Amino acid sequence: MSRTLKALSALLTYPTADLQETAPEIGLVLAEDKLIPKSAWRQLSTLTTELATNDLYDLQERYVLLFDRTRSLSLHLFEHIHGESRDRGQAMIDLKAQYEQAGLLMSVAELPDFLPLFLEYLAMRPLNEACDMLGQPAHIFAALAERLHKRKSPYEAVFRALIAWAAAKPKSDEVSALLQLPDPDATDLAALDAAWEDEPVNFGPGSGDGCKDRVIARVRGAMRAVPGVSRPNPRS
Repeated sequence: MSRTLKALSALLTYPTADLQETAPEIGLVLAEDKLIPKSAWRQLSTLTTELATNDLYDLQERYVLLFDRTRSLSLHLFEHIHGESRDRGQAMIDLKAQYEQAGLLMSVAELPDFLPLFLEYLAMRPLNEACDMLGQPAHIFAALAERLHKRKSPYEAVFRALIAWAAAKPKSDEVSALLQLPDPDATDLAALDAAWEDEPVNFGPGSGDGCKDRVIARVRGAMRAVPGVSRPNPRS
């Protein structure tokens, strides 16, 4: 599953010329590994084709509107768990240490809970461990998938695949709690400002702590190299 996780990690990074050039190779890896659920395969094929063929500036604008501007679609996992609470800082430190113990070194600009970085780490771990850790934020993946489905975005398929591999499936009450939070249109600046001012929400006894040791804060997708392809960007 390591190649597939690296491929999915790459698909969730900010679109660059390098990603556009390697998108066909990423699609080939996903096809060869045959680990993507059939229900998600068509959307993933659409996504890799769009990344390879669409105008780069249009792809970048779409990415920013989806994942950078809208808090409810943030790819920084602790945004959905800790918000701006004090627990977030320690959680980030814990996860960074976990990465370093496994030999995954981060640049000074990176924060540990950026999902592509988390997937790159899981690609280095044994299969059972990776599936167990995917179960920790499974409710986040489910909420993101639902919101992307509402927007008719092929990025939805990445999260459907992650849910399929997670050892623990998302709990409906936790998913519902996330989906009840504001999910404004990316062009509604007043609603976006209001959403970013909301207090952080925790889900159930100990749920925040359960993710805290596994997952951790915030980095631009453009700062990540494209993992698992023949021409990766050098780490800064």
